[in-house]
Formats: sequence, structure tokens, C-alpha cells
Amino acid sequence: MAPASNQFARISDLEDRAGELVATRRHLHAHPELSFEEHETASYVAGQLESWGYEVTRNVGGLGVVGRLKQGNGGRSIAIRADMDALPIQEATGLSYASTTDGKMHACGHDGHTTMLLGAAEYLARTRHFNGTINLIFQPAEEAGKGSGAQAMIADGLFERFPCDAIFGLHNHPGAPAGTFLMRSGPLMAAADTATITIAGRGGHASRPHLTVDPIVVAANMVMTLQTIVSRNVNPTETAVVTVGTIHGGTASNVIPESAEITVSIRSFSPEVRDTLEQRVRDIASSVAGAHGASVSIDYERGYPVVINSEQETAFASEVARELVGEDKVGICPMIPGSEDFAYFLEHKPGCFLRLGNGVDSAILHSSKYDFNDDSLTTGAAMWARLTERFLSA
Repeated sequence: MAPASNQFARISDLEDRAGELVATRRHLHAHPELSFEEHETASYVAGQLESWGYEVTRNVGGLGVVGRLKQGNGGRSIAIRADMDALPIQEATGLSYASTTDGKMHACGHDGHTTMLLGAAEYLARTRHFNGTINLIFQPAEEAGKGSGAQAMIADGLFERFPCDAIFGLHNHPGAPAGTFLMRSGPLMAAADTATITIAGRGGHASRPHLTVDPIVVAANMVMTLQTIVSRNVNPTETAVVTVGTIHGGTASNVIPESAEITVSIRSFSPEVRDTLEQRVRDIASSVAGAHGASVSIDYERGYPVVINSEQETAFASEVARELVGEDKVGICPMIPGSEDFAYFLEHKPGCFLRLGNGVDSAILHSSKYDFNDDSLTTGAAMWARLTERFLSA
């Protein structure tokens, strides 16, 4: 533990507000809103920030909220982001504070992310132990998949309107003990792309296949050949995933259909591998179809890019975390094949996206049984408060 550790925010400094944080988190959990629908959540966040003296800007990139607070004459500025949206999942936790809206729940912990940043916001406004400018970004639509909240806020001039020297964010991590932090410099989370491949054949009677071009056979060959991309085109020291998630074609056993469709999820951790994967998917789809006398159309959609943490900001966040919780509770995060639109922020600013343990026995993310671990609330809030104070220390 660093000798100066008591000069900045500690978990114990937030413990007297633990009950309020739990109440806030459970309120948000009970009232989930999907991507681009976060009206009440955004209003709640903005009202809290205003009550603490923040300069609040609403409707940034749609429903985004930015709280700005300046203290002293320091020229540095920091941005910290929390996401606000829920998922279209029917909750099955049976909790007293479970979702009150059918078919919607906070199954990814964004209720906890928002609460932790609000906890830090209240503490920082009350103590004012920093010298510079804070920009707290409450982002909608992280779960959108495309045209996300991060993209919308950036397009709406986020970094021009609220300049910052670095940006930080976090996600809870089921399977890791509550109160622990995981970090990784460089690529952390994967780019996620989707290919929809439509195979056009020539239909006919199942008893006369020689008079047809069977798109089911083409699809079957294509699925198997696509599985060679990673093993035969990607360096074994790199990581990539190609998964055929759906295959559709035909309506009856005695009919060869006119067409079939497969969809493919493609994940990668570097721009170069990402380009290779796209090219190979296109090449294989076209060549396999051509070999059978069929044709294809390919809709290749690039989703969120790779989350790439900058080295300096990751080292800084790791140092702050070690001061806060101790050396033994900060580890190296494995590369995660899931995706995250925080990547767009990191394309514009240096920063770090870190992971906070949600408990060893936590249900997995996007599960109807998932719940954010309230034991992590004071730890996360203290982390953001301390990191801000250290970053903007006089």
C-alpha cells in the first residue's frame, strides 16, 4: 500500500453512504429501460447531479447525460463513463426489487455501473479534493449493437464540448471475487462483426437432385469450411472466433429449396486480424457457392471495434486500485471475446476500461438470473473518486 494512500478517497469514506447506494441501485434495477429508451433513468441521473452542484447537459447524443464539475485552477480534465441501458430479457431472479416491467431487466449490471458513478459524483462534489475538471458521462444504448450510444454521443460533439485528457470506464466481472479489479493494457475486448450469407440455388423435387442446385448442401459445406479460417489463417499466437449461429433453409423434407441463409459471428482482437477474417469469410462464401453452381450475397456488418487500453492510463488505474484494495486484489484480466462500445471512446482518447469482480458465484452476464453485487458498490464508487482525485491532484 502506498504511503500516501490515506490522502485520497478510501472505501471507508464511502461506507456511510452504502445504504443510499444500495437503494439507488435497486431502484434502477426495478425500473429498467432498453437502449434509446432511457428517459426516466437519464432524468433521474441528471436530477441527482444537479442537486450536488454539477453543470448538467442532457440529451447528448440522444439521451446521454454529462455532469461537469470544475474545482481550482488546474488545467487537466478527466472523463468517466457509466452505461444506463437494460436488456430485453424476462427477469427470473425472484428478488424483491426485480424488474417491474415485463420483458426488460438489468441483466448486465448497468444499474450498478450507474450507481457507482453517482456515488463517486456525490463524494467528489462534497469533498472537492481535486484540482481540475471532471466530466461524468452517463451513456445510453451500450447494448444497441450498432449505432450505439457511444457513437451517438461522439457524433454529437462529446469530446469537443467536454474536453478531457483521458477517459475511464468499467464493467462488472462475474466469476471474480467482489471487490477485486482486473486490468489489461492493449487489446482487452473483441471486435464483434456479423455476416449474413444468403445462398441462391435452384429448387426442385428431392427425388431429382440432379436437376437442382441444392443450397442446403452448399450451406453445409460452407459451415465446415468457415471453421478453417481461424485454424489456418490466423497466427496461433493471435485470438479469433468464427461461429455460425444460424442456418435456415427449406420447409419440407421432399423439397429442395431455392435458397438458404447462414449468419456468422466473427470476433477479433486486432484490426489486422479483423480485416483478414472479413476477407476470408467473403472468399470462402463465394468460392464454395461457385463450386456448387450457386451464388451468394453477403451482408457483412462491422460492429463494435476492439477495446484497446492505453498503456499509461492502465498502469495508472492499476496503481490506484492497488492503493485502494491492496496488491492481492488487483490482477491481469484475460482477453474477453465479448464486445463493448467503450471501444469508440478509446479510438478518440487514451484511457482504460477495467473490470470489477461481481462475485465467484455470480450468474453470467445477460442471464435472466443475473444480479449486480451490491457489495461492490462502495468499492467501485471509491475507485472512481480516488482515481479522479489522483488524476487531478494539485
